[in-house]
Amino acid sequence: MRYVFFVILSWLPTLLMAQTSANSNAKAPYLQYPIIPAFPLVLVDGHGITKNDLKRNEKTMVFVFSVDCDHCKHLTEEVLKNIDKFKKTQILMITPFKVEQMKEYYDQYKIQNYPNVIMASEPTRQIMYFYDLHFFPGLYIYDKKQQFVKGFEGAAKLDSLLFYLNK
Repeated sequence: MRYVFFVILSWLPTLLMAQTSANSNAKAPYLQYPIIPAFPLVLVDGHGITKNDLKRNEKTMVFVFSVDCDHCKHLTEEVLKNIDKFKKTQILMITPFKVEQMKEYYDQYKIQNYPNVIMASEPTRQIMYFYDLHFFPGLYIYDKKQQFVKGFEGAAKLDSLLFYLNK
């Protein structure tokens, strides 16, 4: 009996590796469906929106953030400090946190002063699964036809974002 247990135990890593490598070929949903996701979002005032409420024929940067992420806060500050470089881009900031928590972030960064920035909550966290997001922030650039161009996970440089937005 001990021998059988030992054999099973020794094969377990091999079986798990085979399972992992078989699954690693699967693309994340945002790569399988390279358009802006249609999840219902909740604005800071409680109103709901979807991608159908976004401006047409304008590039979009989806910025998935956590309200307590230092990288997200730093990037938010950088983007807002350089907002003139994003004047031809609508910035859709989405958090998986509840509206109440998002409102503090919204107020802290005075998002209401930036007409091309839309901040919304997606508390079902489906956005995390869609982008297969493991680290905040997640930044996803879409062209004027709402087709995916480039994605970044974790800290991203402003120059890199602008490079793909200005292509």
